[in-house]
Amino acid sequence: MRAFACPTCSQLVFFENTACLNCGTELGFRWPERELGALDGPRCANLETAACNWVAAGPGELCFSCRLTRTRPADDDVAGLAALRSAEAAKRRLLFELGELALPIDGLRFDLLSSESQPVTTGHANGVVTLDLAEADDPHRERMRQELGEPYRTLLGHFRHEVGHFYFSVLADDDQRRERARMLFGDERADYQDALDRHYAEGPPDRWQERHVSAYATMHPAEDWAETFAHYLHMRDGSQTAAAYGLELHGPDLPAGDAFAASPRDAPGSFDEIVAAWLSLSYALNAINRSMGRDDLYPFVLAPAVVDKLRFVHELVSAPR
Repeated sequence: MRAFACPTCSQLVFFENTACLNCGTELGFRWPERELGALDGPRCANLETAACNWVAAGPGELCFSCRLTRTRPADDDVAGLAALRSAEAAKRRLLFELGELALPIDGLRFDLLSSESQPVTTGHANGVVTLDLAEADDPHRERMRQELGEPYRTLLGHFRHEVGHFYFSVLADDDQRRERARMLFGDERADYQDALDRHYAEGPPDRWQERHVSAYATMHPAEDWAETFAHYLHMRDGSQTAAAYGLELHGPDLPAGDAFAASPRDAPGSFDEIVAAWLSLSYALNAINRSMGRDDLYPFVLAPAVVDKLRFVHELVSAPR
């Protein structure tokens, strides 16, 4: 994420702000430029419903982000709408990063549903990402994290994982790329239900950390890809944020030159440099969290085999389209 400043007083403002807290200038996010600036058009019709600060094309219309949501809770679902605001905020951050990486968004849609009124399974099918809005409830999400033995579980993480499934067909779009993907992740055509049953009956294989970024990634090649893709988005967004706020790291493992770039497209040319900078940043952030008595901010280990998978994702994301 970039750092934004008020166009009137230069005060730091944040991606979600509708106004500068210092001078009161009304703010709006413009999707085509991916810039937060002085409000220069009609606000999204979901300003209240989804706490959306994006600019729409016309009065009473939805912005680019809100138009991608096919289904949401009804207007009289108070709890569902409260959860929707959190989910839409995470979705807007996701879309910002996809735009920064110049990834195509055509064909991507979202169903944001509450499992309090109907059965909902978070997942992806044919370009539609479904999210159970119960994940916006902190106690529920933490309970699920502990039950599933996960080190990390967030709304943004869910979105990044599920769009990973969408981008497999978008990016691995020819026989050569599919075969390379299968060499690294396994055959995505393997029976999914059999893999799911085996995973929850037996758990991950021994020494899974040597080849997978998470235990869930061991379940099926498609999940390995989606978990790896999500971690690639974690890495690139975290690195951009570090650059935007002027963070500098000094250590023996860092490459020479600028470790971070304000735009992902301006990142260091070598993927090895990107990984080295990210690992150094995550080590420092984890150490700070521990100093505050908190768990690691990035509780993952990127083994060499995982880095190879991330490198492949990077090559596909960076390839000309």
